[in-house]
Amino acid sequence: MRITGKYAISTTLGEPVKAYVPNILPPHDLQIDAARATKLSDALQALQKLTIATSLVASQEWLIYGFVRKEAVVTSQIEGTQATLIDLLNHEDEKEQTADLEEVCNYLAAINYAWGEMTKAKGLPLSLRLIKESHKRLMKGVRGQDKTPGEFRNSQNWIGGVRPSDATFVPPPPQEMRACLEELEKYFHEEDDIHPLIRTAMIHVQFETIHPFLDGNGRIGRLLIVLLLQKYDLLKSPLLYLSLYFKKHRGEYYTLLNRVRTHGEWEAWIDFFLDAIKTVAEDVIETSTRLYQVTLRHRELILKHPKTTVAALRLFEALPNKPIIDLADAVKRLELTKPTVSKAIKILIDLGILIETSGKMRDRSYRYHDYLEILAEGTEL
Repeated sequence: MRITGKYAISTTLGEPVKAYVPNILPPHDLQIDAARATKLSDALQALQKLTIATSLVASQEWLIYGFVRKEAVVTSQIEGTQATLIDLLNHEDEKEQTADLEEVCNYLAAINYAWGEMTKAKGLPLSLRLIKESHKRLMKGVRGQDKTPGEFRNSQNWIGGVRPSDATFVPPPPQEMRACLEELEKYFHEEDDIHPLIRTAMIHVQFETIHPFLDGNGRIGRLLIVLLLQKYDLLKSPLLYLSLYFKKHRGEYYTLLNRVRTHGEWEAWIDFFLDAIKTVAEDVIETSTRLYQVTLRHRELILKHPKTTVAALRLFEALPNKPIIDLADAVKRLELTKPTVSKAIKILIDLGILIETSGKMRDRSYRYHDYLEILAEGTEL
């Protein structure tokens, strides 16, 4: 059995506990055999195809709009948030939101901030500071806001159980945690013989093992994957929703994370991670293709409609970035009169593109049904 760390005695709530302190990365005896090398090659090919496929669609903007929100919903669901993609799209712009929706919107703010900083000429690089700033946005005004948002913990935490003695896992104590984080930050930027995609897999485990925040570690750890792929030039846009794979294989995901700590099984985790990258990249390609095909088909229907209008086409072109609308919102977006927009909405309803979902006589809302059916797959509770 490979040793991947040591234990430090930490006193928490008046009782001594064995807190796990991981060794610095990388492990010196990592095994990349032929089968694992093939998995790596397959994952990289899928990422390359993803870049090509998404560059061919009419607008990457609406892909990013949808897929980032999908990731925000699913990564929050893993932590127990009871909100769906439809919930988010219905109420994202409202000033008053449920606690669950606030958490999802905060993740959106965190990923948009972090990705934006890393792609700006003078933005923050991938660093502990960027991670803390992202965490501050993640935890703003929601459950856990009393647990020092944007700051690494100064007390012992634990995973599972009511008390640390009942815990499934106890991360390193604060003084050891800081040293671990500094070494991890160095490893973000070091160069070695290990492929960046495998390094990303190991960094994710290391971050979750260090567990540097009092709350929000899982979401920030999954966000870190996307940021690392961007840093290593493996992902051009935040279009990879890995949380959906982790949600579908939640038991295996947590088991493999823990087996690295308890048995040093880095290779099993890496295999799982590479399978996740390949599967999700292929899924994004398929979903992008289906979304493109449905929009292409609907655009043709609008152009062939005997009573079509320019307003109807303009409204349709806006739907991927706002697939649930109401009349007031559409008027504002198109900067047209209510009668003109009402006529455009009616054309899209007649064609079966929009459906009325509110059931109200006034202030009705309309959903781009076929598009959302595809986009929302996997985000149901």
